[in-house]
Amino acid sequence: MRLLHTSDWHLGRQLHGASLIEDQRHVLEQIVAAVRDQAVDAIIIAGDVYDRAVPPAEAVTLLGQTLALLCRDLGKQVVVISGNHDSAERLGFAADLMGTSGLHIVSQVSAAPQPVTLKCGDSVVDVFGLPYAGPLGVRDALKVEVSDHEQAMRVLLECVDRQRVPGRATIVAGHCFVDGGEESDSERPLSIGGADRIPASLFASYDYVALGHLHGPQRVREPHVRYSGSILKYSFSEVAHNKSVTLVDIGGPGSAEVQMLPLIPRREVRIIEGSLETLLEDGRSDPQTDDYVLARLTDRQALLDVMGKLREVYPNVLQMQYVGLRDAQLPLGASQEQLGKSHLALFEEFFEAIESEPLTEPQRACLEAVLDGLHMDDQS
Repeated sequence: MRLLHTSDWHLGRQLHGASLIEDQRHVLEQIVAAVRDQAVDAIIIAGDVYDRAVPPAEAVTLLGQTLALLCRDLGKQVVVISGNHDSAERLGFAADLMGTSGLHIVSQVSAAPQPVTLKCGDSVVDVFGLPYAGPLGVRDALKVEVSDHEQAMRVLLECVDRQRVPGRATIVAGHCFVDGGEESDSERPLSIGGADRIPASLFASYDYVALGHLHGPQRVREPHVRYSGSILKYSFSEVAHNKSVTLVDIGGPGSAEVQMLPLIPRREVRIIEGSLETLLEDGRSDPQTDDYVLARLTDRQALLDVMGKLREVYPNVLQMQYVGLRDAQLPLGASQEQLGKSHLALFEEFFEAIESEPLTEPQRACLEAVLDGLHMDDQS
């Protein structure tokens, strides 16, 4: 049986104020094509379908269109769990009715989780969906005492184990932070101080674990414990990621072969660095000026209308940083030696730190005249 594992669609997300809805549509069309062309039997979406609990209308429309293509047009089974960005109640609306159409939404934790049983020829696979639920959610729903994410996951997996069919391949879909996974800036923390970490060893007995939450595609400790990663780069900390979906071939209990299918973005997310003059010059011959860009300027002096000038070449520049000025900053605070220096001497040091060259004699004479004038005004 062939499964496609994906997660962290974050429909409705923006990147530094820029709407990504068309970028998301672009890669979702590739996912639908992969399901069709790769003879996929079922799809697992491991949480964070939406970017926030109350998604914008265009995000809801895009999700509906994509699921209709997968379930109605292609006749595939789709298993969806809610993530920490989703509203479990909203995502799970009418879930009981949708199951008959091939769409299985699991958004509430249960003491007796019912698997989605997938059949393909002689192959039978049980998929247990474990929607995101922190310790408080598990404690309230299952009436058990748990104090952290590891304890909560142990309880949920014990519930799964009681429902397992011996000799049948079992897949767990979860949305959590498995210890050892590599995170990025665009993931919302599940808790403070590392209490959200879950050991990968908890998942050792399952045939495949389809995870969501971390945005980089990766395995964690065990070869069958995997994050598919987000479908797009959702921060500049993800520029080195290669986004993909994961194809999983289940041959029976204990047999899962994995391959990754790359997703090609509508626009890349990248960082460019150099002086403003250099960036503008390079941009005139850059074949990808439509990318989402963070510009890191090495100029050591303040410049006027930098974003306006950059957008003449890179229309989707979203952020700018003055790394040159940052590197040239003087240490905060004043030492006793500095406090004993004259205003002229302090300004000379400041000017040289910023410009990397000393004041010229005419500049020094002009500054002395200004300082003398200010001194006379103070005495009058």
